[in-house]
Amino acid sequence: MMALKMHGALTSAQVGARLGTTGEAARQQLLKLAEEGLVADERRASGRGRPAVFWHLSEKGQARFPDTHAALTVEILRSISGVLGEEALERIIEAREATTQALYEAEMTGCGDLAARVEKLAELRNAEGYMASAERDADGTLLLVENHCPICAAATFCQGFCRAEQAVFKAVLGEDVSVERVEHIVEGGRRCTYVIRDAVT
Repeated sequence: MMALKMHGALTSAQVGARLGTTGEAARQQLLKLAEEGLVADERRASGRGRPAVFWHLSEKGQARFPDTHAALTVEILRSISGVLGEEALERIIEAREATTQALYEAEMTGCGDLAARVEKLAELRNAEGYMASAERDADGTLLLVENHCPICAAATFCQGFCRAEQAVFKAVLGEDVSVERVEHIVEGGRRCTYVIRDAVT
């Protein structure tokens, strides 16, 4: 399940390779997970021959990676918005943004180039439960990938949290850096992916 969460839909052979076992052994485990409703399969045609079978997490499987205290968080946010107004909720988001930015900036002391800063940012986000990693696209473009969102319920209720996080990324990575979100969990994506480029070059 962790492999599917981190890498998306995989064949049993691909799962086996990642776990250091055979494709057949992985397939048997995937079938057991499917019986529990935790994974589902899909068939993808790829040229001649039988379609390849890819496995992915079901909605029930995704729920095994919890949104921390989701219901309580949303209820508190709804109460703040209803009782104190949208302006109060915005001030809370801004305060969280400022605190997070200060923490990240302190942790990034000594990180020289952009790649090092992205690596450190991924490390910080991973420690917060975002299952994050720093990667490079085929053309060498830097990516920040977050495979899980521990505040997904709050972000769904108020996307100001997502906007604030993206603003923090830009602030700590550098004003001359472009941070573009190309995948978004809240909008139905499997993960959140940010394309990061030095805007000066």
